[in-house]
Amino acid sequence: MQNTVGIVYDYDQTLSPAYMQDDVIFPAFGINAEKFWRRCAELVQAEGYDQELAYMKCLLDYLAVDRPTNDQLRQLGAGMSLYRGLPEMFQEFEKGLLTPAQQEAGIRVEHYVVSSGLKVLIEGSRIRPYLRAAFGCEYAEDTDGRITFPKRVISHTQKTQYLFRINKGLLDMAQDVNDHMPDDVRPIPFQNMIYVGDGPTDVPCFTIMKKNGGNAIAVYNPDEPNRSSFRKCFDLATRANRVRHIAPADYRDNSHLRLLLEEMVREIVDRMLAERKSSAEAGVVHAPKHTI
Repeated sequence: MQNTVGIVYDYDQTLSPAYMQDDVIFPAFGINAEKFWRRCAELVQAEGYDQELAYMKCLLDYLAVDRPTNDQLRQLGAGMSLYRGLPEMFQEFEKGLLTPAQQEAGIRVEHYVVSSGLKVLIEGSRIRPYLRAAFGCEYAEDTDGRITFPKRVISHTQKTQYLFRINKGLLDMAQDVNDHMPDDVRPIPFQNMIYVGDGPTDVPCFTIMKKNGGNAIAVYNPDEPNRSSFRKCFDLATRANRVRHIAPADYRDNSHLRLLLEEMVREIVDRMLAERKSSAEAGVVHAPKHTI
């Protein structure tokens, strides 16, 4: 039964005001952020690297001496900064987002993160206990457990693959996301999904949501003095027509973003229950009425 609402989040600039590398990896290993990202840009522009592969290669180069393990990186994830209202929102959603009647009807809400950042950092973050699954770039390990080579890379265009994984319930990477699955048996139809992102790198996901009847919100940093993140979201909504809703990345109770998320969930749940009722009534054959 399709009784699940899926809320999918980007990570950098969506759940956190910082990029995760700048936030915890660079300080831990004494890496100069400006030089690091300049070197990444050189690989992209001069040597034709994909952006995500460029940063993963640069990270390996910078950590050649202090090659950490994935477990060490996971521990760093606990220190990543989050926007206001997180992780409290997830706790509050567990207790009060759905009514007791909706819960008794089998309705549930699941949270996912799909990021081009490092999955291992998300796995160690304070929000991980509330996620059904997290997807991100990954490193393989050598026999000593130290990171060696990119194992999985998720570009901003490849992020759409993971929307389909969530849509089909194929969360195990050994499962082929291209396997055919009829729409009526997919655990989370796109119209039951909400995607939260922050800018142009989320456009492919915004497009998938819009095309398939899903919901999308573009968020911006309300504390950014030059308003650049706001302008990105404004352009997405007014010029590019990618999203209908933009909001400050403030996840506290009664914030604009929280109101949007809660109303979207309410609308999805009401529709699911109405469709369920309609389907049940359509299957009932009423007995003929006798007249005297």
